[in-house]
Amino acid sequence: EKTSAMAARASNGGARVVAAVNADFFWLTTGENENNQVLEGEWWKGVRVTDSPYDTWDNAHVQLALDALRRPSMGRYAFDGVAIAHGARTPIITLNFFQPANPEGTTLYTSRYGATTPRDTSRAIVEASLISFGRHDDTLLFVRAGAVASAGGSAIPPGGAVLSAYGAGVRATEVKALTEGDTVRVVLATSPRVRPTLLIGGWPRLLADGKSVAGESAFIEGTISRNAEMKHPRTAIGYSRDGRTLYILAVDGRSTASVGLTLVELATVMRKLGAWNAMNFDGGGSTTMVIDGAVVNKPSDATGERAVGNALMVVVR
Repeated sequence: EKTSAMAARASNGGARVVAAVNADFFWLTTGENENNQVLEGEWWKGVRVTDSPYDTWDNAHVQLALDALRRPSMGRYAFDGVAIAHGARTPIITLNFFQPANPEGTTLYTSRYGATTPRDTSRAIVEASLISFGRHDDTLLFVRAGAVASAGGSAIPPGGAVLSAYGAGVRATEVKALTEGDTVRVVLATSPRVRPTLLIGGWPRLLADGKSVAGESAFIEGTISRNAEMKHPRTAIGYSRDGRTLYILAVDGRSTASVGLTLVELATVMRKLGAWNAMNFDGGGSTTMVIDGAVVNKPSDATGERAVGNALMVVVR
């Protein structure tokens, strides 16, 4: 969906959208963002390693977090989930993310994933449906309902979840042991620990405590040279040393009016603006900035503004 369309939809829902920019890198074929995503305290996607085909080596990319007091932080946060029942602690490897190559593990699918879990005939699957009955602090509370399924494709209860174990190991045994009416506590967190009400990703970090780290991104976050060292349109976000001022930047490029910036140049600009910590969002044809409902930059795609996986909006409710 286009950034301007997301902003318009939020405005129609009663929020005044002061500004919006495209955010995380995403798969062009599906629109799915590559990193963790938490929206208003709800986990939409959780991964321990960023879902990107372009890393020179697999790792967790930088993400922006806001806590309940709207204090910002940046880090390479890895999803860290666990389901607790009968005293057993079952690690949750991913949330709303299907990994067909993994030989063994556990995924939690919520209704944000869709109506059903994915079908998978390449390995053994055990799935247990969970009905939500509230939350306590950072713990989601569920009750087991229905028979445990021995295949994928289970219906995801509205507002509930499905705990899916794949492979023939101990995780499948633990899910099979869940019986009708059992209470299941699910803790969804990050490592290192933050308690985000907002979590959104990018690639890579530009500034760390006032120091430019963009030139080191190749061996810190596995960036590729055509992203880091060439001039492109860019979108960046950062915050001041005291955490009270947010900086959002869109840089046009790939035109006679502006060629764009390298990541090192982008870090320098963000520091000059006043950012103390900063990170790079998706750029190129995705770069879009919307202010008070109008696109104020010049997206570089010949067809104009690009549909993107997600966006970051500043709103007044």
